[in-house]
Amino acid sequence: MTLIEIASLFEDRKASLVELSGLDKDALHIYFGLALFLLIRLMWRWRGGWVIAWLAVVAMAIGGEWLDMTREHSRSTIQPDAAHWHDIWNTIFWPTVLMLVG
Repeated sequence: MTLIEIASLFEDRKASLVELSGLDKDALHIYFGLALFLLIRLMWRWRGGWVIAWLAVVAMAIGGEWLDMTREHSRSTIQPDAAHWHDIWNTIFWPTVLMLVG
């Protein structure tokens, strides 16, 4: 499977989740970021768990945006950088707050 096919599959799954949930993409970013953070934090309760969970969310956010940009590039529909940073920010905001509080 090529990178373009993976990016296309990712976009299709994301569109399906938007349609099934009735939420917009921004809300899905928030929910996925929180869910991943809490899941890893519950699994990793030892020292450094807060940071590990936060890094996993950052990696997921950047990886998702990288797949989005790959798909956009293949379709020549590239969004402005600000839109991608907005998605990353939406994904990591609450996990960052939880990490700082924790």
